[in-house]
Amino acid sequence: MSTLEDYRGQVPAWCPGCGNFPILKTFKETMVELGLEPHQIIVVSGIGQAAKLPHYTKCNTFNGLHGRTLPVATAIRLANNTLPVIVTTGDGDCYGEGGAHLMAAMRKNVNIKLFVHDNQIYALTKGQPSPTTSEGTIAKNAPLGVLSEQFNPMAFAVALDCSFAARSFAGDAVHLKEMMKQAMNHKGFALVDILQPCVTFNRVNTYEWYRQRVYQVGPDHDPGDRAAAFAKALEWGDKIPIGVIYRNPRRTYEEQIPMIAEKPLVHQGFDPARIQATLKEFY
Repeated sequence: MSTLEDYRGQVPAWCPGCGNFPILKTFKETMVELGLEPHQIIVVSGIGQAAKLPHYTKCNTFNGLHGRTLPVATAIRLANNTLPVIVTTGDGDCYGEGGAHLMAAMRKNVNIKLFVHDNQIYALTKGQPSPTTSEGTIAKNAPLGVLSEQFNPMAFAVALDCSFAARSFAGDAVHLKEMMKQAMNHKGFALVDILQPCVTFNRVNTYEWYRQRVYQVGPDHDPGDRAAAFAKALEWGDKIPIGVIYRNPRRTYEEQIPMIAEKPLVHQGFDPARIQATLKEFY
């Protein structure tokens, strides 16, 4: 049985009070409570403050390029479809540089768990606006205010029929743990967008700002109702819903590949002669 101590990694270098700290703590607690040992999971990350999380825990880790986290995670999952694959990333890394890969992963429904630390700013590069920064926000390279419309991850997920789309808040560890558990137990692609205050470079979306606005969706919300989910996803401003916004169980990408139906690719034999025969076709 794993313990929190088993997941202890390097000492975090985040700013004191950063919303990444409760996410890291909740992530470790979730893995322990699900009975997963560090060697039984892999966490894939890209570039950014959120992408440092794998270094601050102990497990199998792969750091990819900026915005290229999901292709790496997909490859790992296809090579070993018995291994839980978790992606930890930020709003810039995932919704900015990695937007096209996010769309592809949702459409394919690869069985990957995507935890996005959404602080609505580029924190690693010191405060530039990200896709989720509110329109009109003054930033270092946006002195006239952000001119682009704010990206809505939940509405995007519902529109693409993402099989699991949820939102949580780093300031509510109990709720966040429940969303992480549901995502891990869901068969298929699962997105958890985590509202995460950046105490250094985002002075707008603070802990207090979120606490005045977030509310948990009630039992009257049916995440299986796509139209209702889209309406709920569009809520943003004075009221921000957190919880499972949309859920649509469907066949995973891996289930549709017969070559890995009985045995993971990583456990299958390798015959170089077959490759040589194929290469001869190009001589």
